[in-house]
Amino acid sequence: MNHIFDYIMIPMQLIILFFTLYYFILAFFGMWRRKENKILVPQKSFAIVVAAHNEENVIVQLLENLHVLKYPRELYDIFVVADNCTDKTSQLARNAGAIVYERFNNEQRGKGYAMEWIFAKLFRLKRKYDGIVIFDADNLVHPNFLLEMNNRLCKGEKVIQGYLDAKNPNDTWIAGTFAISFWLINHIWHLAKYNLGLSSALGGTGMCISTDVLQEFGWGATCLTEDLEFTMKVLLKGIRTTWAHDAIVYDEKPLTFKQSWNQRKRWAQGHFDVAGRYIPLLLYEGLRRRDWRLLDGVLHLLQSHFLLMSTVFVFFSYLNPTFHLYTDILFTIVPVQVWTIIAIGQYVFPILILLMIRAQVKSWFYLIFYPIFVYSQIPITFLGFLHRNDREWSHTQHTRGISYQEVVLATNSDEFPKENFQIAGK
Repeated sequence: MNHIFDYIMIPMQLIILFFTLYYFILAFFGMWRRKENKILVPQKSFAIVVAAHNEENVIVQLLENLHVLKYPRELYDIFVVADNCTDKTSQLARNAGAIVYERFNNEQRGKGYAMEWIFAKLFRLKRKYDGIVIFDADNLVHPNFLLEMNNRLCKGEKVIQGYLDAKNPNDTWIAGTFAISFWLINHIWHLAKYNLGLSSALGGTGMCISTDVLQEFGWGATCLTEDLEFTMKVLLKGIRTTWAHDAIVYDEKPLTFKQSWNQRKRWAQGHFDVAGRYIPLLLYEGLRRRDWRLLDGVLHLLQSHFLLMSTVFVFFSYLNPTFHLYTDILFTIVPVQVWTIIAIGQYVFPILILLMIRAQVKSWFYLIFYPIFVYSQIPITFLGFLHRNDREWSHTQHTRGISYQEVVLATNSDEFPKENFQIAGK
């Protein structure tokens, strides 16, 4: 019986070894920025789309923010898709100068369906846009956002994700640890992949998609993680998602553990859903084309499976009397010093990132609670796997109606210069 157990546990250990080393090495490539000569002349036109479901508490602040971006006003229009709204979202958005489309559909609920619907409307308009930018209603946007996306589109990039920051990182320890996780992913995952020429992934908001890509391939992403679904859809077509580190969007982070739990569970469900449909396709095409970008996409989709497997491995290892065998094999393949560095690194990387972004004192305090956030992901992932076929959309209520100016005043982060560009007439 022990031999059968070993045949299972040893291959699992080798897989865990590969994933751990792969992402640990990848993280180092997010510790710096590549030099870039930016195209500073506005050329591209944009349709800004804001997805909103009962967002009367936050929609006005975003729209006021979008009207004063440092980009020629004639080169962008602001659209709000008021999806199944029962509050004053539509009225407030119109009063704030947005072009509002109201959608009511109780059968096809969720952001993915709303985006599919509004894109079809945009394509029928007389005016044509070079790119479509998507925000959530709770967001705030850096004034240079469109100029940064213009730079990327002018360089031929087609699907671009902006830097996901937090507009309320000091509200609660939940919001604070959520913000730390996003700052960490921005650097050791998004920026690292961009530096290596790999494909990043869309994050649901603060993203820009070239109109010709949407028209050619369609949106077609309607699961609980529509952003990940579209990322993998276009990656199969050979279009990687790139990263715009200076195109900053400030997202409202959950205030309570329950909100955080529900949101992350929805993400886990959607992740498993997309993985089940796209891993076989990406693996086949990646091997056939010998394209590491596609194979890296497979690894990304396997991350939740990896978390489940590593948790099961640790649990059963301690139940089995031959546990020392697995640790001996582990240290035979990779020296114990390397594992020590990796163990330390998981705590060092957050510290390095907080130093890089010049985080406030409160964020350093919230770092104490960060392990709770990390390890709570284990039961969330198990539940996400069990409910991976459940596509019931759960809306996160947003209440932090603050302005962009308040966000700037509340932060002392100077990693991203606030006044890099001067546009004539702005």
